[in-house]
Amino acid sequence: MSERASHNGAHKAARALLDYIDTSPSPWHVVRATCQALRAGGFQPLDEADAWALEPGGAYYVVRDGSSVIAFRLGNGFLPEHGWRMIGAHTDSPGFRVKPQAAHARANLLALGVEVYGGPILASFADRDLTLAGRVMVRGGAGIPQTHLVHFPQPLVRLPNVAIHLNRSVNDEGLKFDRQEELPLVLAALGDSLPPQSQFERLLADRIECEPDQILSWGLAVADTQPGALFGPQEEFMADSQLDNLACCHAGLEALLSAPAPHGVQLLALFDHEEIGSETYQGASGNFLEAVSRRIAAALRLDAADAQRAMARSWMLSADMAHALHPNFARYYEPQHAPAVNGGPAVKINANQRYATNEAGSALFRTLCEREGVPWQTYVHRSNLPCGSTIGPMSAARLGVRTVDVGNPMWAMHSVRESAGTLDHERMIAVMRSFYAGH
Repeated sequence: MSERASHNGAHKAARALLDYIDTSPSPWHVVRATCQALRAGGFQPLDEADAWALEPGGAYYVVRDGSSVIAFRLGNGFLPEHGWRMIGAHTDSPGFRVKPQAAHARANLLALGVEVYGGPILASFADRDLTLAGRVMVRGGAGIPQTHLVHFPQPLVRLPNVAIHLNRSVNDEGLKFDRQEELPLVLAALGDSLPPQSQFERLLADRIECEPDQILSWGLAVADTQPGALFGPQEEFMADSQLDNLACCHAGLEALLSAPAPHGVQLLALFDHEEIGSETYQGASGNFLEAVSRRIAAALRLDAADAQRAMARSWMLSADMAHALHPNFARYYEPQHAPAVNGGPAVKINANQRYATNEAGSALFRTLCEREGVPWQTYVHRSNLPCGSTIGPMSAARLGVRTVDVGNPMWAMHSVRESAGTLDHERMIAVMRSFYAGH
């Protein structure tokens, strides 16, 4: 393949990723977009509350609480002889979530109170064209609440900065916010005689075309309105919100949809709540993946011993973005293990198992990259800085499955506007497709 053709393919994959992100401003929207692609690819929906009739060669997906999804394709081989190939990623991103009684008056303005979700770079949200997206629960028939996804595409709220004339030390000490007093967002001028909370509920009700008294609750994220973009003279970089970790969700989805038919099981698990520890009903530390894997084994009529044999032959890729070497902040990186943007996917290693990769897993990932002609890199966190973690260690422990932590290098992780290399996304898809193929 020529270099031009290779770059054209990379740009096409990167633009598809940006489109996926821009239609997915909340975890609930991520799952909706993912399920739409799965249905178009021939996958059939399942419900955890129903009995499952699974067929060899079939492709299925199941959603938990609207924000986590597991998709899988069954092979025609005997599972204990072929095992599982699983990819895990997460649908959530750090930021702000709107409080239940959010609307209140401030200086003759309608303000929205927010909680900080996960570990965002708070200053990156200042002076951005922000909006709201998520789900709203409304009264339904027979007393069963109904779910409506909502996304205001236009700029709706703002976190205005304070002038440097009033904060003279901002350039020396950095922009800081008190999470209670200084993060409420400006929504509107305080207008009619309705109380602030009623005004906000009227706004939501108009968006989903119901009456305000029908609204029961909501989960609303604060989202950026600026669409994703490629940048640089050759469009060699890309920028968007939520690259961490929707880039890995999209790569896994594209790989699953384009992988050859399996002999064992190919599975993609996209979990909510990774950014807050995963110990929830729909998080990776919950029983979602374990429950689905057991039901698949039961549908294939495997006894406990055969199910364990199958898992012993299995692998998982825990896919979460990696820190790329920043040209202006090299002091924060381990000098021998600082991956470069557009240098290829990185395998992530930590001696204290904050990442699940061991020597066998590292060798597997390197082999996959070499077979696909993809450059590979290694990330190790700087020894005098605390290392984050992923869903990898908890998934490995819960399932007893060999796990490798991988991710593409990126800058500004947890900013409202992150950036990464255009070439790396297509490379990760190719490696994940090879992984699913069982090579």
